[in-house]
Amino acid sequence: MTLFPQAGTRVAKLTALGIGVAFMATACGGSSTPTATESSATGSASGIACPAPEGGGGAAASQPAETPSVPPSTATTETPLRIGSLLPTTGSLAFLGPPEIAGVNLGIDEVNKAGGVLGKPVEVIHRDSGDTKTDIATQSTSALLGQGVSAIIGAASSGVSKTVINQITGAGVIQFSPANTSPDFTTWDDKGLYWRTAPSDVLQGKVLGNYMATCGAQTVGMIVLNDAYGTGLATNIKSAFEAAGGQVVAEELFNEGDTQFSSQVDKIIAAKPDAIALITFDQAKSIVPLMTGKGVQPTQMFLVDGNTSDYSKDFQPGTLKGAQGTIPGTFAQEDFKKKLLAIDPALKDYSYAGESYDAVNLISLAAEAAGSTKGVDIAAKLKEVSEGGEKCTSYAACVTLIREGKDADYDGQSGPVTFSDAGDPTEAYIGIYQYQDDNKYTAVKEEFGQL
Repeated sequence: MTLFPQAGTRVAKLTALGIGVAFMATACGGSSTPTATESSATGSASGIACPAPEGGGGAAASQPAETPSVPPSTATTETPLRIGSLLPTTGSLAFLGPPEIAGVNLGIDEVNKAGGVLGKPVEVIHRDSGDTKTDIATQSTSALLGQGVSAIIGAASSGVSKTVINQITGAGVIQFSPANTSPDFTTWDDKGLYWRTAPSDVLQGKVLGNYMATCGAQTVGMIVLNDAYGTGLATNIKSAFEAAGGQVVAEELFNEGDTQFSSQVDKIIAAKPDAIALITFDQAKSIVPLMTGKGVQPTQMFLVDGNTSDYSKDFQPGTLKGAQGTIPGTFAQEDFKKKLLAIDPALKDYSYAGESYDAVNLISLAAEAAGSTKGVDIAAKLKEVSEGGEKCTSYAACVTLIREGKDADYDGQSGPVTFSDAGDPTEAYIGIYQYQDDNKYTAVKEEFGQL
């Protein structure tokens, strides 16, 4: 069908070319990217000693202090760009909702301050995604489609996105996730309408698997959520860790909705691994106390983006001190945090706020470049505004280039953004964080990789 010009090429291209991962900065190598941080690691299998926190960031694009003068749009639209969000305010990933929603709202605010899209303010409609235990996402998607959105930002959970992706893309609407990491979406038959700013778990798994080995672990146990996110990430962690010479000695699964984890914890501890990877969502609140209560040291624990969160109100001080976690994306810049806090003063986490903000900017820029607010027209321009041309780091700067007839190349708060034909970012940072005595995490280092 001519409505979906990319549909026939995505899977064929990916099948023919395959996916390769080339790391530009790793724990045991130098960096060819000046903004990536570096540190050396020493450690033993028993102690799990990793690089000391370096803090800071620098990979995210800096933004101009003031909105530049933006020329008026050269095109107009009768139908304003309407964006929906499908992000979690309930369920096992509810802690990700506030930063993602704040990122969306900040993006909408800045786009509209710069004159909107095609001469009209952008509208946003928020709906809850829930999790895979409920049918909230389907109901929310139906409501958003009924209100004529051109794009839906979400879901956060790969498992939830799988329940609605065909519903969204089948309606000719863009689904743009700021947090989906399952590799399955790379080859999904999405009519060219599924995009994401979070890198595939091929990258996060590679980084975490290598990092645990660098810290001195020779054996690893894994407690894994049995869904698209958990098992996909576990596969890539295992592959990287084994390639580094390590051995996965135990892997225990659980299902969404489970509340008892003693069996999994006991089996992992019985295998006596040097390190333990917790690939969960908020189930970590139940699993961590079980493990520490049986003698597991927090320095042996490695978390992932689904559970690297603020646990200052959940655990006794020191419970997680020394534990580490990975989150795709570069460290949030202080000026960006301040802007997010102005949107939502109650924010505790900033996970995927940058990716959500970037999704708004990219959708808006693609609509401006297309001269249209139709989903299929916007999708046809998303790759174009992410690559080549003149670098720009805000909607105002990029849309100015577009309105002057130039080619804009947007890089954002999640780091560099360059899309593949499959709608995946082809390069990204993975942040590594370490927990302090207050059970809050601080930045350790960033790893940059290409897919």
